Amino acid sequence: MQTFRETDMGLVSRIAALQDKSSFKELHWEGSFEDYLRIVRENPRVTRTAFQRIYDMILSHGKTEYIDNKKKLIRYHFFHDEKFGGRDAVYGLDVPLMKLVNVFKSAAQGYGTEKRVILLHGPVGSAKSTIVRLLKKGTEEYSRTPDGALYTFYWQLDKKNGDGQTVQQQYQTPMNEDPLLVIPEEWREKVFADLCPPDSGFKIPVGGDLCPASRLIFRELMAEYKGEFSKVISHVRVKRLLLSEKDRIGIGTFQPKDEKNQDSTELTGDVNYRKIAEYGSDSDPRAFNFDGEFNIANRGIIEFVEVLKLDVAFLYDLLGASQEHKIKPKKFPQTDIDEVIVGHTNEPEYRKLQNNEFMEALRDRTVKIDIPYITKLGEEVRIYEKDYNPQRIRGKHIAPHTLEMAAM
Repeated sequence: MQTFRETDMGLVSRIAALQDKSSFKELHWEGSFEDYLRIVRENPRVTRTAFQRIYDMILSHGKTEYIDNKKKLIRYHFFHDEKFGGRDAVYGLDVPLMKLVNVFKSAAQGYGTEKRVILLHGPVGSAKSTIVRLLKKGTEEYSRTPDGALYTFYWQLDKKNGDGQTVQQQYQTPMNEDPLLVIPEEWREKVFADLCPPDSGFKIPVGGDLCPASRLIFRELMAEYKGEFSKVISHVRVKRLLLSEKDRIGIGTFQPKDEKNQDSTELTGDVNYRKIAEYGSDSDPRAFNFDGEFNIANRGIIEFVEVLKLDVAFLYDLLGASQEHKIKPKKFPQTDIDEVIVGHTNEPEYRKLQNNEFMEALRDRTVKIDIPYITKLGEEVRIYEKDYNPQRIRGKHIAPHTLEMAAM
């Protein structure tokens, strides 16, 4: 007869056998900057912008073209949420979703919509939040696939402890930047042309600069090594970036609250007063928490819940983030970001925006996608079937045509 301990170990072993070790190793890959350059040379698409990645993610699920009332429409399978059993599936909104995907397509190709806030506008209960939830969930899953792989880096630094001994310290770049940003801007054109020749059909879109903290570390290392770039780069370790809403990595959500209990530091970060004693100044970027929603959503997507209910002070941050792809943390210069900004709102708030002449700048920087109620009976029935079916409601009989009557 087995003892409890033996039985317990047996159960643990059975649970451990479910783990895919090769997949774990692939998702938690780490390497040198040289290794990353080889990856970029083999597959330059790992450097895609947030808009390009989301557009490719939607297309990766496939699409179906069909004719409705003599109009050619496209149904994108991504919005059926098949991977999660259709839990957040969206039905009957093929035309609005086509418009939304076209916005992503235009932004991915750099035609201007990447400099706009995507505003989903419609009545209560028209699936605005569901669409954004699908985008966030899909982006998170896509980052775990080989096609959706993206990378970031951390600094491996030597630091003296209290005993005077030198120990290695890891400093994770706080805004998930692409490792190619470490290359000085004046060198990038030649480097990118070598990594991805112009005739390859893809152009490496990496632009902007490092965040203030990484820029300071880079500057100090360059001074320490008297400008020897190869020695500075030896401190850079590249790793796979897995986006996660729960861990606040690459996916952010901002929700309006009471004006007295909310300020713009929730978007752009705040000073870490505990670290001021270590670094000596509150203007040292290493003593700053780059943990605002804009910061943590870099390389991914940020959702603004009921965006037009925000205080005007927050909307000013939106203007720079959308148009210039820059944010302004307190006491630091403008910092580059690369993320998709999606907001949603109801009709009353949108009418206020239209009637407020002081908000003209925001109106000009939004792309409005109307999300209406469903007007087709068959699609409405599919929504009811998703919630009322034998798998969800057990032991209860649903009379014939009940769902059709409820959908009318």
